[in-house]
Amino acid sequence: MQLGVIGTGYVGLVTGTCLAEMGNEVLCMDINEEKVRSLRSGRITIYEPDLEPLFRRNLDAGRLHFTTSLEEVMQHAHVVFLALPTPEGEDGSADLSHVLQVAHDLGKLIHRYTVVVDKSTVPVGTAEKVYEVIALNARAEFDVVSNPEFLREGFAVEDFMRPDRVVIGTRSERARRIMEQLYEPFVRQGNPILVMDERSAEMTKYAANSYLATRITFMNEIANLCELLGCDVDQVRKGIGSDSRIGKRFLFPGIGYGGSCFPKDVKALVKAAQDAGYSLRILQSVMQVNERQRLILIEKMNEFFTRRGLPADNWQSLKVAIWGISFKPNTDDIREAPSLYIINELLKRHCTVSVYDPEALNNLRKVFGERITYCSDIYSVLHGAHALLILTEWSVFRTVDFERIGSLMAEKVIFDGRNLYNVDQVAEHGFYYCSIGRQVVAGDAVKRSVSQQ
Repeated sequence: MQLGVIGTGYVGLVTGTCLAEMGNEVLCMDINEEKVRSLRSGRITIYEPDLEPLFRRNLDAGRLHFTTSLEEVMQHAHVVFLALPTPEGEDGSADLSHVLQVAHDLGKLIHRYTVVVDKSTVPVGTAEKVYEVIALNARAEFDVVSNPEFLREGFAVEDFMRPDRVVIGTRSERARRIMEQLYEPFVRQGNPILVMDERSAEMTKYAANSYLATRITFMNEIANLCELLGCDVDQVRKGIGSDSRIGKRFLFPGIGYGGSCFPKDVKALVKAAQDAGYSLRILQSVMQVNERQRLILIEKMNEFFTRRGLPADNWQSLKVAIWGISFKPNTDDIREAPSLYIINELLKRHCTVSVYDPEALNNLRKVFGERITYCSDIYSVLHGAHALLILTEWSVFRTVDFERIGSLMAEKVIFDGRNLYNVDQVAEHGFYYCSIGRQVVAGDAVKRSVSQQ
């Protein structure tokens, strides 16, 4: 098929590349001329595992193209995907201005039957709005389809090529046949293509992300209680995760969820409910708990260093090293990452902050400039540090030389927001080790929680 993709961010570039991999001829459009020049020359603009080889192969094969011209896309494509940003508005709702502006421009250019596909995460009722805006100027028949993405950053290529399910929201038989034909190669192993009305498809995406955010938040609450009651959250997680009704995924405690989807989508669904006269109390609590959880390590540090005689608002004498900046491993995305909130709090307390992340340092530099130090490897960041904070569970952090770490740091203190290490293992090396929902190791002494020392 001849396809168009409007927007070349995480969703758009993965969508265009994976569709081209199945033999389609895909023209991707972006208004950022520099980005388009980079993509045309073979330089990928995001970090996503396994994407670059597919990108280069399809670019070289002539199946993947890039342009800044919407008119060129409409001349080329029979199916056009909208992979546009829907940022959080001031009131928490999703801002549809980018989507509706493109819809307005599309309407003037539609000259033959076209399927316009909402790939962006959009509120319930958006497909109808997009249809109405396009219809103001369209000179030919068209349909608007809701086709929400369920891509996990770090696994986006795998998720697109082998989806658990494909959701297609349309009441048009003509559009349904085209979309099923397009996605049939991706579900040969038998996973379903679910066809439903547009509003139900839009709700499916919000409900899925909000439920996953709720699972994460619930486990963080249990972890915090485990610390107070002397339980081990790792054992609790295994105990409940082995129940087939619950399952093992999204039960790992930590410092809260982040990224471009969960925070924005939960807020948008809560706002949509309020507009409909309904209160989503569970999700309101999820947001409140997550806001506190992303600073839980600051609370733990405050308790520790206050006992060492430092004032709560001035840690000028401390150098803090950080491992991991991205909101999750295998991505360079730092949008709504807990690390941003933690670094801000450390700077407010006048700490010296040095950071290392395998992929996200360039994005972080755009936020903090020269207020922090950026390091090139996991050990150089530790020189003279009074504490190490682990904020993202990159694989490179899982197997480390504790003797070397101890020799580089001014003090052997680790606050682990991702529970990477076995508590007993760290204890053997004489570290103060504070994680989430588990025993705190103070040198050779094991205590239930920092607050009980």
